[in-house]
Amino acid sequence: MAKGIIIREAHFPGRAPIEAYGNGGFRFADMSHRGSLLCLPSGIHGWEPADATAMTAADFEKLLGESDKVEILLVGTGKDLRPLPAALRAALKAAGISSDPMSTGAAVRTYNVLLAENRAVAAALIAVD
Repeated sequence: MAKGIIIREAHFPGRAPIEAYGNGGFRFADMSHRGSLLCLPSGIHGWEPADATAMTAADFEKLLGESDKVEILLVGTGKDLRPLPAALRAALKAAGISSDPMSTGAAVRTYNVLLAENRAVAAALIAVD
């Protein structure tokens, strides 16, 4: 039986600062990733959402599964700040997670500072061009 290309879910098993962002992706841990990212205590995961106004709690299943390790979620909403949908904010709050939407650039910078301080932080970063 011939083996084809195996496509695996994008995942970096650790915490790492974001070294660069733009051109539709991110650089971290001497690697690059095209698309959005979900940075959790369990690692950095490729993430699908591209529109902050359409995000739901289902987009954050992995995060909610680690809610005991996360106090604050930084949400990079793209080039501009976009408010999170009320139902999503409520679901995060119910899980004990404070959410803070901001532009992706601001979220990357804030994430890196809080990560360096070893804080219980996660980030959901929508890729920008």
